[in-house]
Amino acid sequence: MELNRRNVAKALALGLASPGIGACATTHAEAVSPVLIEAMADKAVPGMTALVIRDFEAGPELVAGVRALGRSEPVAPGTRWHPGSNGKSMTATLIARLVEAGALAWDRPLAQMLPDLTETMQPAYRGVTLPDLLSHHAGLPENISDMDFFATFYDDAAPLMAQRLRYVTSCLREAPIGPARADPSYSNTGPIIAAVCAEHATGHSFESLIVSEVFAPLGMGSISFDQYGGAGEPSGHVDGRIANRPQDANPRMFAPAGAMRVTMRDWARFCIDHMRGEHGHGRLLRAESYRFLHAPQDASADGAGWALGWGAAPHPMNLTGPALTHSGSDGNWYALVCLFPQTGNGVLVVSNAAESMGGDQSTLAAMRALAPTVAAPWSSPPA
Repeated sequence: MELNRRNVAKALALGLASPGIGACATTHAEAVSPVLIEAMADKAVPGMTALVIRDFEAGPELVAGVRALGRSEPVAPGTRWHPGSNGKSMTATLIARLVEAGALAWDRPLAQMLPDLTETMQPAYRGVTLPDLLSHHAGLPENISDMDFFATFYDDAAPLMAQRLRYVTSCLREAPIGPARADPSYSNTGPIIAAVCAEHATGHSFESLIVSEVFAPLGMGSISFDQYGGAGEPSGHVDGRIANRPQDANPRMFAPAGAMRVTMRDWARFCIDHMRGEHGHGRLLRAESYRFLHAPQDASADGAGWALGWGAAPHPMNLTGPALTHSGSDGNWYALVCLFPQTGNGVLVVSNAAESMGGDQSTLAAMRALAPTVAAPWSSPPA
């Protein structure tokens, strides 16, 4: 089984009625975007959507293509899409809320947060902290190596909290691929462990916590933890077909690593709040917490690196930053975000197919076309 957690979140960083959300009544004909149509050309991607944010205001949703192969219904504004690992920044935001509330602490070691697992986890993980887990600096592999064990979660009827605890117990028994706080290594397991820490500290499930602490305060009412769309919603695609088999997607316990669906306008609500937060006007956190989430934990000389749930890029696609970036894919969808907090501008793009059908290429092409409309070109300083 091919892993459904493919994520190339470095694509941008390597050079590639809440406030700010208006009513934006747009007909389907007005929403169809030539930029997206061109980005899909010569690819097998069925449909795409994009949304541009300017001065902390979300513009109209742009669309192109169809909701599913073999069907005639066009993509329309207002339906839910799968942003994949872009959900990691939402998980990190939940953790920051709990830190501000005193339920968790940034410097608390994992052995203290999950004391019942101390004896069975690898000794190297005992001193790992929440920032390590959320910025790919915990020394964890990308995913658990035992795919037969992973597959058991598709049929697991236990509560999601119990499933995740069972999952991370096994993950923490596997050897690290390197020391904590050394070279980063992208990991889906890190946010899931952070979510289990939150569940242990509060006694509530990740799903109930993130809804009450993040989504509800921002008015994000469209969130779904069901991996498959309902009637009238776009479907994900893989290998030239609709992704509708149970193991095409990740099991539901995987949500903290990025397994949720959301409308573009609700995703924009979250992104706008993060950009406003750096200016002291966020709804969820203190300004210093937003800035901590956005600061790279492994900054190179030019300021690039992994932040908490975000990638930090000083000049993505040769545009003037700094910017927050990330990509997301479960193998059936592909999504990109690029935000410029200093100006309150940004771009969100999603396709309902991923690498096997050119969704990564189409989404990046659309991002490269739209991002220069909200950010100035970057010029390197003279030597």
